Amino acid sequence: MTRFDMVLTRQGLRFRGRVYPCTIGRGGVRADKREGDGATPVGVHALVGMLYRPDRMARPADWAVPIRPRDLWADDPRDQEYNLMVRAPYGFSHERLRRADRLYDLVLITGWNWPRAERGRGSAIFIHSWRRPGYPTAGCIGLDPQDLRAIAPLIRYQTRLIVPDWLAG
Repeated sequence: MTRFDMVLTRQGLRFRGRVYPCTIGRGGVRADKREGDGATPVGVHALVGMLYRPDRMARPADWAVPIRPRDLWADDPRDQEYNLMVRAPYGFSHERLRRADRLYDLVLITGWNWPRAERGRGSAIFIHSWRRPGYPTAGCIGLDPQDLRAIAPLIRYQTRLIVPDWLAG
């Protein structure tokens, strides 16, 4: 581990000397992650991107990319674009990145099953805003929106998300 790593613990997400309260997937933490299981995958995951809503916030870091109205994330294992960002119109199952709620106003993209996805192994494992404390995600890590905005500019090229196998249930 390095000082740049984010580490999921039972108390929350540890990063740069602080522990931030967070939520995880409704399926708990799993080493055998599958599409649709709601689990947060065990592993060491690079942070490979940062997306933000420019109509709702200022650019959080110089490498952050704006979420445009037609941006989607492909989540259909049958699709060759599985677990990649795509644009509407789009004929396969997907997740809309520009949402009416504020969950994806700021998104950190993990390198889980990316960029050459193994079909069915799970897609769209992000760090994003939580709905509320204690409310599980679909497999992502959810943070208080203020904490997420505070963390975003501190992310470096070396930053990784570490989800230890001892958290798997």
